[in-house]
Order: sequence, then C-alpha cells, then structure tokens
Amino acid sequence: MIPSSMHVQMHQDLNVSNSTLMIRSQWWFNTALLSVLLLVASITVSVARADEQNVHELEIGYMPILPVSQLFVGIENGWLEDSGIKARLVSFQNGPAMVQALLAGQLDVAHVGIGPAMVARAKGADIKVVASSIVEQISFIGLESLTPFFNDGDATTAFKRFEQTNGRKPVITTFPVGSVPQTVLQYWLQRKLGIDDSNIDIIYQGAAQVQQALLTGAVDGAMILEPAVSIVASRVPSAKVLASGEELFPGQPGAILAVRESLIAEHPELVQAMVDSHQKATVLLNNDPETAGVSVQKYVGGGRLKQELVVQAIHNSNKRFVADPNYILDGTREMHDFQNDIGTLKAPVNIDELFDLKFYGSVK
Repeated sequence: MIPSSMHVQMHQDLNVSNSTLMIRSQWWFNTALLSVLLLVASITVSVARADEQNVHELEIGYMPILPVSQLFVGIENGWLEDSGIKARLVSFQNGPAMVQALLAGQLDVAHVGIGPAMVARAKGADIKVVASSIVEQISFIGLESLTPFFNDGDATTAFKRFEQTNGRKPVITTFPVGSVPQTVLQYWLQRKLGIDDSNIDIIYQGAAQVQQALLTGAVDGAMILEPAVSIVASRVPSAKVLASGEELFPGQPGAILAVRESLIAEHPELVQAMVDSHQKATVLLNNDPETAGVSVQKYVGGGRLKQELVVQAIHNSNKRFVADPNYILDGTREMHDFQNDIGTLKAPVNIDELFDLKFYGSVK
C-alpha cells in the first residue's frame, strides 16, 4: 500500500505537470497567434504598398464652368479613382492663366479651351489633345441697353447705331485674349458680320467677373458660355441671347482634354482611363442631365448654384457635349488659321501633331 504522503506528492507532481503543460500549450498558442497576426499584417502592408504604387497623383487644371463637366462627372462617380488616378485639382479663372501653368510645367492634365491649348503648344508646351469636350457652346448675350439695336435693324450696324444713339460705344465683356470666347467674338465680328471692333469697347475678364459685370449692368453685352448664360437669363429677365452656336462660328471647337506628352509616354494606361471616363461622362451628360447635374453642381460656380439651374444649363447644351476629337479637327484648323491671322498665336501649330487620336479610338 502506498503511503498517503506519497499520494499527496504524486498529486502535487501531477498538478505541476498539468500546469506546465497548460503553460506550454498557452505559450504555443500565443506564439502561433502572434505569427498569424504578423503574417496578416505583413500581407496587409504589402497590399497597401502595392495599392500605393498603383495610385498615381495627377495635377489637373480646370475652370469651374460647364464645358468641362466630364471631369466633374468622372471624379464624382469614382471612375478616375477606380483607374488608379488621384486627381489633384487646380482651379483657374481663364484659359490663358492655365497656359502659363502648362508652360511652367505645373500641370499633368488640362481641361481647357482649344484656343489656349493651341497658344500653349505654339509656345512650346508638350501637350496633346486626346478628347473633345463640347462644341459650339458660346453665346452672345445682350442686356436691355443693347438688344433693341439687334431686334430692330441689321446686326451688322447694331453697334454703330448704339453709339450714335447713346453717344458712347457699347461695352462688351469676354474672356482674355487667346481664349475661345474672345476668339469667337472676333470671328463673329470679322467673318460673320464683316465689321471690326472699332465700334465697341471690349473688357477682358475671368469667368466670375464676366458674369458679375452682366448681373450688375456694368456692361451692355458679353460673349460667354454656360452656366453664365442660364444664370444671367434667370436673374435679368431683359437679357437676351442675340447669337449663339453656329451663328457665331460654325463647327466651333470648345473645351478639350489635353495631357502632357511625357504622361502619354510613361503612363499611357492612365491617359486611356481618362479618355474612357471622359466618353462615359459625355454619354451621361447628353442622355441624363438630371443625374449628371448632381456631380456638376458641386464644381460649377464654386458649388453655389442651385441644382435646377445647373441641370437647365446642361439641357441648354444638349448634344453639344462631344468627346470624339476627330469631330473638331476641321473647326480647330479654322480657328488656328484665324488666330494666326489676328496675331493671337505666336507661331503656327501643326494641328495633326497637336492631336493624339489613338486613345479615343480605343475607348471601351
């Protein structure tokens, strides 16, 4: 028979063994768990780093106006982000200011007018037009002081008759020299009306200033684009569109999507993604202004415009949103030759070299 003292000792030894086993088991479990957690963390970090490597930040210049709505729609729907593009937006009040940024190498992408794009290219900017945005979007709007002279009598003598009646020249505002609105104003005067600008005083301003000048009655008329046309019409009932679209410049190209040649060379997949998004946004703008307007409203006019007004401006531009760069080739050549004639371009531009059509040709 085993003495009771030995039973106690054996029981204690068994407890110690069990405790040791439990401790070792717990240690093994904790070690295994830690290894798993470290492995998961390592994988997560690796994936995150891979994601970071696949995300490219692009500096994108734009104006807060309706003609570049494809950019806003693409951003708000996540189409650019899904393609690995982190958009760093830089806002400008006019195209010529964007030209200076392009020449300084400050932008990767520019949603800008075709006029400034040609000016930038003529000055040495390494940019290519890869998509159109809108066509024939310019309107000439007159206030109550000017409209009677267009309503009653020949448009070719309207400005002269205004001066004879009022003892002063009509004051017309538009964007700076080299911009699409300024170019269209001169084209309309010279090529369509057959007159020069000697009977008008022209003020060159940014988009917000042009709109404000009309709303306050500081000018008699303006060569502008949406949404300023809709804004002025809604707040100044006597304002009237006196000429627009093809009346001013048939087939007139407007805003375009331009990218640097270096971006095309280094990341053609990103350029293709932008053009794909651009085309998808164009379809939405033309077919569903209400849905597209939700995205556009956040940017146009600094996001301060009412939703219904932005939607109305998109409706007013119905079917003028055109992404195909082939569509504006002839109009761009016409505008180029005219700008060259009036001295806006410092040097001729090879239009075929300005455009890169392959990306639109590969749109998904």
